[in-house]
Amino acid sequence: MLADKRILLVISGGIAAFRALELIRRLREQGATVTPVLTKAAEEFVTPLSVSALAASKVYRDLFDLTDEAEMGHIELSRSADLILVAPATANIMAKMAQGLCDDLATTLLLATDTPVMIAPAMNVRMWDHPATQANLVTLQDRGVQLVGPDAGAMACGEYGPGRLAEVPAIVDAVISHFAAGPLAGKRIIVTSGPTHEPIDPVRYIANRSSGAQGAAIAAALRDLGADVEFVTGPADVPPPAGVAVHSVQTAQQMLDAVQSLLPSDAAVCAAAVADWRVKGASDQKIKKDGSGTLPVLEFAENPDILATISQGKLRPGLVVGFAAETQDVMAHATAKRDRKGCDWIVANDVSPETGIMGGTQNTVTIIDDQGAESWPDLPKAEVARRLARRIADALA
Repeated sequence: MLADKRILLVISGGIAAFRALELIRRLREQGATVTPVLTKAAEEFVTPLSVSALAASKVYRDLFDLTDEAEMGHIELSRSADLILVAPATANIMAKMAQGLCDDLATTLLLATDTPVMIAPAMNVRMWDHPATQANLVTLQDRGVQLVGPDAGAMACGEYGPGRLAEVPAIVDAVISHFAAGPLAGKRIIVTSGPTHEPIDPVRYIANRSSGAQGAAIAAALRDLGADVEFVTGPADVPPPAGVAVHSVQTAQQMLDAVQSLLPSDAAVCAAAVADWRVKGASDQKIKKDGSGTLPVLEFAENPDILATISQGKLRPGLVVGFAAETQDVMAHATAKRDRKGCDWIVANDVSPETGIMGGTQNTVTIIDDQGAESWPDLPKAEVARRLARRIADALA
């Protein structure tokens, strides 16, 4: 299934590096050509000789190999492959990839490449859960880096949790899927994300604490499954992912206008935290203090209901997914919202300040549909996005 496919396999240093030997064998069984790159730390766990023997290929280790570098070998390596696979991907190499650091052959070719990149992380559970690693993961996925795993389970260090290298068959399946048409190929999906800014005057506005991280992760996950993603985003902290069509807006009305201009579509995921109200008759000049102690009076008007408009409109997508960010009675409010708006699914979550969800890297959600409720545990937002994207793919199949 991988005949004529060229895989550049970067093996970084960690106890899971020994499993790269089986990975090489399995990839070659599928017909792939595997060119291995070893970091110095990886050589503490596997030998260049064993890797070379299984790959039937030279093992690349040193950036300053004069014979290869005379022909700019690291550039050629980085661009001659059909896929660069980093397995295992340690927290260290993920951090270097995210920050653009290149102090050895592996990280230099990863920075120099225009080839698709896939990573299979493996590290201690606390390292995986650390906000720095999760932020690096978001950065990499926003740039189009594909992710497989990690799995949860017992680790060599004696701890238990997410961080185990994905099973070798799962990594091989992910590689095969990369070269196959994704389950959402040919599907056009609208994703709204981020907050909206509702002006009070030219320098002040009403907003909320949404970072746009969950919406961006959903757009990236749908893209990775082959969808054509129309990404309508307010002024978010998180940049839009690569490989999607970006439509930047400021206000709720602008977001609604953008979404309606993109209909019809196969699905819509309304993950934006849209402001419920706007200032009626916002001033076109900065409102000044006059020293009297009198406060300006702001009159509010309701913003358009984007989710209800899409769900009840003539150009309704086949699947409409809304979000319910609540601070109390989460399930009751979310269930009522789904019924009131007319969407197919509601993704409910508790955004009380103590949860750290709004603006954070983790999320705990419950999917409510006409079959009932499905609760997911506390997960990185990228993993929530991947699960939701797969659920959407199954629904649209």
